[in-house]
Amino acid sequence: MPDYPPSAEVQALKVVAMGGGTGLSTLLHGLKQFVLTSGEETPQGLEPYIADLSAIVTVSDDGGSSGRLRKELNVPAPGDVRSCIVALSEEEALLSRLFQYRFPAGEGLGGHSFGNLFLSALTAITGDFSQAVKHSSAILATRGHIYPATTSNAQLYAIMDDGSFVRGETNITASQRRIVELRMAPANAKPLPLALEAIEGADLITIGPGSLFTSLVPNLLVRDVSKAIANARAVKVFVCNLMTQANESLGLTASDHIRALYKHARHQFFDYALVNRTQASPSLAQKYAEKQQSQIEPDVERIAALGVKPILGDYMVESLHPKEGLVARHDTQRVAQDLLRLMMELREPHVASSRR
Repeated sequence: MPDYPPSAEVQALKVVAMGGGTGLSTLLHGLKQFVLTSGEETPQGLEPYIADLSAIVTVSDDGGSSGRLRKELNVPAPGDVRSCIVALSEEEALLSRLFQYRFPAGEGLGGHSFGNLFLSALTAITGDFSQAVKHSSAILATRGHIYPATTSNAQLYAIMDDGSFVRGETNITASQRRIVELRMAPANAKPLPLALEAIEGADLITIGPGSLFTSLVPNLLVRDVSKAIANARAVKVFVCNLMTQANESLGLTASDHIRALYKHARHQFFDYALVNRTQASPSLAQKYAEKQQSQIEPDVERIAALGVKPILGDYMVESLHPKEGLVARHDTQRVAQDLLRLMMELREPHVASSRR
């Protein structure tokens, strides 16, 4: 863990957030509010702010619009990257709505999102998916950098608890068997050098929230990424999911999630784990129970036994999703604040007594 001088007054942080899906874009919404961009006035006192924010995003999705574009155009899955671009965008009104717009019908167009098509077109023009992401981020004026975990057209393979192999993320999540191990093809999928540089220079690295095997683990399977995280001087924090997920984490506790990440990374690196302690309402609990899902158990003693310091917080909010109805979501503002407060306390040990 880095040794920060207690005299530092302004907490300028370099932050790397890793994951995919709804979880990562939700976290980025919260972190974005603390990013100080060029020309903005530097805050006074001890309040932390983010001088550089980077998101490293999984690109292994093979379903829906992303999957169709992968098969037809041989590009990395753009869907999670698109959501992160929108999450970090300054233009959250019209341009963001345009990027998220999904065509309801049309031969060949039905089901595609405009942002996915835009990223795929830019990839064809530039010849490089990472450049397409960079240019798209510039157009939407993102308050941070977005790096695909790899530009390889990687695919996931899962070994299930009955010894069978399941190929492709969509088939893996649809399987009724428990995932034992996840693998990536090609096994030597290369990371972006800029992503490795961001990890190396980070003050704080977060992994999660997100689907354990299809959003978090895939980033760790990319060559050299896990090693870079383990060797980085940064404080490393696991942001735990709120609920178990069908076919991915049913019955797994918070510490089980960490063990699964360690197993696939072949490195142990977390310093802290942010774990929710808020209880779901009866109606929300019932809805998830109907799908055999439940809240993830915050087994703090087992987390601590792994050498990881648990931080319990009230991180769950209940919100209405236009298609899914009542859902559990992270309180993105509170998670971001607690992450930055943690960094402030590590740099200013005498402030630690003020922690809740």
